[in-house]
Amino acid sequence: MSGIRTQKAKLRAHILRTRAGLTAGEREAAATALRERVLALPECAGKGAVAAYVSMGTEPATGPLIEAVRNAGTRVLLPVLLADNDLDWAEYSGPDALVRTRRGLFEPTGPRLGPDAVTQVRLVLLPGLAVDAHGVRLGRGGGSYDRALDRIRQAGTRPALVVLVYAHEVVASVPKEPHDHLVDAALTPQGVHGFRA
Repeated sequence: MSGIRTQKAKLRAHILRTRAGLTAGEREAAATALRERVLALPECAGKGAVAAYVSMGTEPATGPLIEAVRNAGTRVLLPVLLADNDLDWAEYSGPDALVRTRRGLFEPTGPRLGPDAVTQVRLVLLPGLAVDAHGVRLGRGGGSYDRALDRIRQAGTRPALVVLVYAHEVVASVPKEPHDHLVDAALTPQGVHGFRA
């Protein structure tokens, strides 16, 4: 394992331990605050589409914000994890149209739109474990979102890339590898941290 990968693994483990210590009340308050912050983003207003994800475990809960964005009239695309760890996309049509997969993820049951569907959205809400002041995002290490972000770059579209994290997960430095893509902002329950113009 390379030095950078070792550093990432240590940071992941630290963040996951800290997340495990959050109370149910703290997580619920974070979900409520994130819902309001996402709804306030200009990319959520009006027509068009937003790419989001269904949170798992101790991630900042996205269920309330996904439902709120859809109820506000914005189309929400959610990922469908493919066998090779790439992402397909399907439209969110409500919590009853989500199914738990054998990997433990909740995914939409609607028609698949193809991996390129993410290139047509105005905003991509990304999962992450940490993000630094340069916009380097630490994911779980599977590379699924790196592929999606590379697809967006190749398409030449420019949706806002926003990672959802708890406030203490905006850190001084995240180890960066060549395949890592920078994000535009981190959204925490306490506020928005912008990184790039």
